[in-house]
Amino acid sequence: MTDHVQTEAAGGVLTVRINRPDKRNAITQDMYQALGDALVGAEADESVRVVLFTGSGGAFTAGNELADIAERDVLEPSGPTARFIRALIDTTKVLVAEVDGAAIGIGTTMLLHVDLVYATARSKFGMPFVNLGVVPEAASSVLLPRVTGPQRAARLLLFGDVFSAQEALEAGIITEVLPDADALRARVADRVEALLTRPAGALAAVRKLLHGETTIAELHAAAALEGEVFTRTSRSPEAQAAIARLTKR
Repeated sequence: MTDHVQTEAAGGVLTVRINRPDKRNAITQDMYQALGDALVGAEADESVRVVLFTGSGGAFTAGNELADIAERDVLEPSGPTARFIRALIDTTKVLVAEVDGAAIGIGTTMLLHVDLVYATARSKFGMPFVNLGVVPEAASSVLLPRVTGPQRAARLLLFGDVFSAQEALEAGIITEVLPDADALRARVADRVEALLTRPAGALAAVRKLLHGETTIAELHAAAALEGEVFTRTSRSPEAQAAIARLTKR
């Protein structure tokens, strides 16, 4: 487990902290490996009922490490990013996210798999894939239109603009907006505690109904197709040029 992904299990909750604050928690391939390990491990552990994702240093995650996109096929089927996405799709645990600050790229698309998302008012969201010359991942091409409606999804993905926590709430991407980090932590702690008071069997059954087998199969197919297109577009001259401009800033 890399130091940039920290995990702690206590009282039925596995907390997974993305911890690379000097890079706004941008996720490297080693970090994707650790995130996937955390989810796979939680799935095998009957004592874990809730997985809580959070970040460090006033950010959730700024998204994929751009240098990785330029230098390798980050969504190859056998690679750590694709494995993490598959684990998100397959998990039977209740997923909760505590978002403070930037939640960009995978920082937004992964939230489409999370059951309860709480964010501070200062948090910013965005899926700027097209601006990098690539396409979205994590089955977001299927999930986002279902969550937000097709027109809003098209706007968010085709322009790739950053949007506020309030718009994320209105779009159905997040559950609740809190005024600041202290209020966020208190609200998440309260909601997780409340989840743990519910009968475990019923909680698991409800989540299984919400994430049916047909839906899971469809999401795996969408994620695989996105991975193929992402790989092809990431090799294009326009993608390489866009990433080079951003990494030189």
